[in-house]
Amino acid sequence: MSTLKHFRSCVFFFLQQMLFFVFTDRVTEVKTDIYVTSFGPVSDTDMEYTVDVFFRQSWKDERLKFQGPMNTLPLNNLMASRIWTPDTFFHNGKKSVAHNMTMPNKLLRIMEDGTLLYTMRLTVQAECPMHLEDFPMDFHSCPLKFGSYAYTKTEVTYIWTRNASQSVEVAPDGSRLNQYDLMGQTVGNETIKSSTGEYTVMMAHFHLKRKIGYFVIQTYLPCIMTVILSQVSFWLNRESVPARTVFGVTTVLTMTTLSISARNSLPKVAYATAMDWFIAVCYAFVFSALIEFATVNYFTKRGWAWDGKSVVNDKKKEAAIMKKNNAYAVAVANYAPNITKDSTLPTISKCALNDTNKNTSETKPEQNKKTFNSVSKIDRISRIMFPVLFSSFNLVYWATYLNREPVIKDLDPAK
Repeated sequence: MSTLKHFRSCVFFFLQQMLFFVFTDRVTEVKTDIYVTSFGPVSDTDMEYTVDVFFRQSWKDERLKFQGPMNTLPLNNLMASRIWTPDTFFHNGKKSVAHNMTMPNKLLRIMEDGTLLYTMRLTVQAECPMHLEDFPMDFHSCPLKFGSYAYTKTEVTYIWTRNASQSVEVAPDGSRLNQYDLMGQTVGNETIKSSTGEYTVMMAHFHLKRKIGYFVIQTYLPCIMTVILSQVSFWLNRESVPARTVFGVTTVLTMTTLSISARNSLPKVAYATAMDWFIAVCYAFVFSALIEFATVNYFTKRGWAWDGKSVVNDKKKEAAIMKKNNAYAVAVANYAPNITKDSTLPTISKCALNDTNKNTSETKPEQNKKTFNSVSKIDRISRIMFPVLFSSFNLVYWATYLNREPVIKDLDPAK
């Protein structure tokens, strides 16, 4: 019984469609407009967005004319299945949901001249092709395309109900975006060809501009501070090998961590984004600072402060000389009273004391010559060159990307 009932409904629907086009000697013109109640969120990784809309369609059916006490006849949403309606679908829609709580969110009205107004509340999850070369200073135009699934342009065609600026409206509080600003929307239409004929496709583009604040705090400022920290090592003494090594290795590892975390929030694209270029240049500066210290350390002339063994040996030799000279002076002083009668002995004792003082004085200049290394010329050049180059890079980078304006094409072919 249920099979027979289903067969009857299919036959009735088929006859309904055929009679509609038999009695209609012209192309059915479907007027559409969209009211966006909620836009967002937008997914960068999946390259898609979600929009909640009131989707309105209006067309004229000569068979439904009537004369009565009212100009508009409101009907129950169940009547939509018993009359002809356009087979509209979304070309780039991944998933569409018609709301049914607490009742199906549909509206159907018939005017006395046979004009029908059919409104539905839909949530559409649609594709949004993104080009992320300028990320995170990028602009995107997310399209919403719809049209007839079966009827060609010789049978059904679509037009916008009002002018281009009013055909797609967004509620004042309809934006649900954290990373983007909705700059506006444009509408248009196009004709596509397939093996079954030509079809009219309506298009609405939502223009988005990404907010850069999150990425400045999360990525750009840490990268800049890491580069500045790596350049602090140029002002340290070149004999401070542990300190300068820690600066170099720590900053390199920090930049590696930042680059990995920045990539996790993006789709795995095969090209470099603007943030990738910035991180790569920062990484090059940090790594160059480490190589600069290796170069300075290689060309450093090692002095006594670097050789612990030579320092100990020199001190032992100086102590032995001092001990020997002191013993010699004491012996001369002890024997001096016994030989005071000899006029030549005082001269000998004086010579011995003079030799002792001479030997002591000779060791002092040698000790004064053993000083620390002076500041390396490479460090002096790096203290100026590295900050100047990094500042110039930041000036060019931010001036290039922040001054770019979005290119919004007019989709209306009538203009």
